[in-house]
Amino acid sequence: MLPVPGRNGRASRRSRVLGTRTAWTAVGDGEFFCPGCGGDRNYQRLTGRRRFTLLGLPVLPRGGTGPVVECAACRRHFGTDVLDHPTTTRFSAMLRDAVHTVALAVLAAGGTRTRPSLTAAAGAVRAAGFEDCTEEQLNALVEALAADTGRVLGAPCGPGLAIELHEALDPLAPHLAPAGRESILLQGARIALADGPYTAAEREVLATVGAALTITSDEVTRLLTAAARTPS
Repeated sequence: MLPVPGRNGRASRRSRVLGTRTAWTAVGDGEFFCPGCGGDRNYQRLTGRRRFTLLGLPVLPRGGTGPVVECAACRRHFGTDVLDHPTTTRFSAMLRDAVHTVALAVLAAGGTRTRPSLTAAAGAVRAAGFEDCTEEQLNALVEALAADTGRVLGAPCGPGLAIELHEALDPLAPHLAPAGRESILLQGARIALADGPYTAAEREVLATVGAALTITSDEVTRLLTAAARTPS
């Protein structure tokens, strides 16, 4: 006697007869950080039209789907929010620019008359990716900023300087772990401390850096105090 198919058997036959199929259309492309591959990859942005199928043939429209992002390497589909994450190349550039901006802001607040501050700043900037940065270049940039009173001078951390810091740090902060945000603040603290205790202007700049990095004011105070107590 032949076996009688059960519920699973009937469902399996129905799935072979009736189903849905999605036809994808590319509407854009670019480069992104693929969470599946774990690296920078090319992608296509796709929108889809779903159809009911009968015996594998599309028969009735079922509406749209997507958009999705398809990795050109692993072919996995992701929500379009993955495009908000910078590529590793872009992230490195953002981090480099952030450290450079913080260094200039601290130097502009504390002055560049002492070699230790310039040396500490140039070392931080070179480590971040500007490998050819020199003390002389930073000094010239700070002097140029000081001459442009509409952007920097007028207050210890005037509107122009605060805008510069937020423009460099706001896009970066969501993609940094807490330790990474603290590291940028502490690099600024070490530049400020290179020639002696914090000045009021340096503290104000570092408070602005902390706020842009979404570090609470209490935590900023704790970190700056701990940095001041740590031997250089």
